[in-house]
Amino acid sequence: MFQGETAITVDDKGRLAIPTAYRELVAGACVNRLVITYNPFEPGCLWLFPHAEWEKVRDQVNALSKVVKAHRDMQMKIVGAAAVVEPDGAARILLPASQRATTGIEKKAVLLGMGNKFELWSEQAHLAKIRQTIGEDEITNDMAALQL
Repeated sequence: MFQGETAITVDDKGRLAIPTAYRELVAGACVNRLVITYNPFEPGCLWLFPHAEWEKVRDQVNALSKVVKAHRDMQMKIVGAAAVVEPDGAARILLPASQRATTGIEKKAVLLGMGNKFELWSEQAHLAKIRQTIGEDEITNDMAALQL
């Protein structure tokens, strides 16, 4: 289970170090094999899955009908763009250049532990998103039932 928010620095070669707090979890959850791909719902964000979790997501997305345009778009952004990354000896992973450019992830980024995966946000996109509040008209019945 991944949780928490960590400021991340991306080096000039496009590598980021997996935070120390997550290294053992990553090693145990996926034997250091991660899959990075686009978040199709949020600009400025990539998803980073442990390999076993990725296989479940990949299979669900690929099972969608290919005759529906929204399904094809999701398949392209999630499965078509997926890249396997493995930490090097210094626990760094190389982010694909195309994904960095598309999401605007540069020197500063934010890594969020989101349960079964990580989200990697550009610093600017994360700030914009986190500053947004959830309006009363957006609250679902499931959200209203939470005991916060």
